[in-house]
Amino acid sequence: MHVDFEKLRMSGAGKAIAVLTSGGDAQGMNAAVRAVTRMGIYVGAKVYLIYEGYQGLVDGGDHIKLANWQSVTNIIQLGGTIIGSARCKAFTTHEGRLSAAFHLLQRGITNLCVCGGDGSLTGANIFRSEWSALLSELVQQGRITDSLAQQHTHLNIVGLVGSIDNDFCGTDMTIGADSALHRIMEVIDAITTTAQRTDGKITCAFVGLCTIRP
Repeated sequence: MHVDFEKLRMSGAGKAIAVLTSGGDAQGMNAAVRAVTRMGIYVGAKVYLIYEGYQGLVDGGDHIKLANWQSVTNIIQLGGTIIGSARCKAFTTHEGRLSAAFHLLQRGITNLCVCGGDGSLTGANIFRSEWSALLSELVQQGRITDSLAQQHTHLNIVGLVGSIDNDFCGTDMTIGADSALHRIMEVIDAITTTAQRTDGKITCAFVGLCTIRP
């Protein structure tokens, strides 16, 4: 598919995007964060990095930071995720999601990119489905104005499947699966010579999976 990048330039002006990584970290998450951040900047949108996953979204404050082009420089070769990932019990509660909605609205963010596994994406979908009700509740509590709620009536969610297990339907290869398989093959290749020259069994501890009996 041909993409006209010149037409995309500044097409996101006036919009705000936030990206977070959630659940277990996976190799490739940094590349995903970098891609979202730089493309968002390219189209003219404000891009925010949410640190420590949904926990950062619930806590707000310094956990949600405006990104620039250099914020994601020299990170794609690093393992894990530079913006952190944490499992968050608070986000599973109504009050936690209400707090998360408030912190997004403070910055005018209605576009959220979530990189994580099944639980993370399920949580994102619940958050999206409750968005209108959360806004109404915030207005009733006096935490936001009705005009602000009217400006941000819809939350757009993009889910990027980050999982070394490659067990999510609808995608051929999840973020992290290729790197995990590559590392497994590297370890198998590294011990092949030793295995061929050993009379007994060799138990290898890479990811706790493999026992080779030559």
